[in-house]
Amino acid sequence: MHIETLATSDAVAARAAQIIASEARNAVAARGRFVMAVSGGRTPWQMLRALAHEDVPWASLHVVQVDERIAPDGDKDRNLTHLRESLLSHAPIPESHIHAMPVNATDLDQACSDYTATLESLCGHPPILDLAHLGLGPDGHTASLIPSDPVCHVQNAEVALTGIYQNRRRMTLTYPVLNRSRHILWVVTGAEKKPMIPRLLAADPTIPAGPISQQNATLLADTDAAG
Repeated sequence: MHIETLATSDAVAARAAQIIASEARNAVAARGRFVMAVSGGRTPWQMLRALAHEDVPWASLHVVQVDERIAPDGDKDRNLTHLRESLLSHAPIPESHIHAMPVNATDLDQACSDYTATLESLCGHPPILDLAHLGLGPDGHTASLIPSDPVCHVQNAEVALTGIYQNRRRMTLTYPVLNRSRHILWVVTGAEKKPMIPRLLAADPTIPAGPISQQNATLLADTDAAG
């Protein structure tokens, strides 16, 4: 894993935007399309706003979700709400290129299959994301791969449902599709994450972040998180 420590969360967000823009240009030149999966969080929303000021081939960029809470459209708990505010409001990306997890579907199991089909239509079968952006929770979770949740054992599906975590069920990408990503970009800020970074780097299997592939991964951390 390549590691960069930056002074502030704002610096982490700006550096992440630079990396994404570079990856996007390279992917479009090589394959004609760039598909990135985005997680939620305060620093990621800063990252996406910063991305709007980078040199990005917007017409060929597609955004999918790493995870999403089962909540109504427009709810402040929805990652999609902040994704729209952070990216659509600041960058010339076509709205149709933001692919929301269908968490309002009546049949959520079918919705997981439907989102898998979306991924396959964008990046092949099995789907290979160009970039997966991940965060790291104080409890070691990433995406909505949650400690002690059965979702952490799903190996035969790209998209799955969790139990209730912080008052919401979630839909999440699973290890198989995340670990096939061409590039995994960790964005980790805040002192509360400091105990988990050594465990992430050690690939500690007792935290959900541990089994994520480190072969083509970059960790961006601020000094509070890196220690």
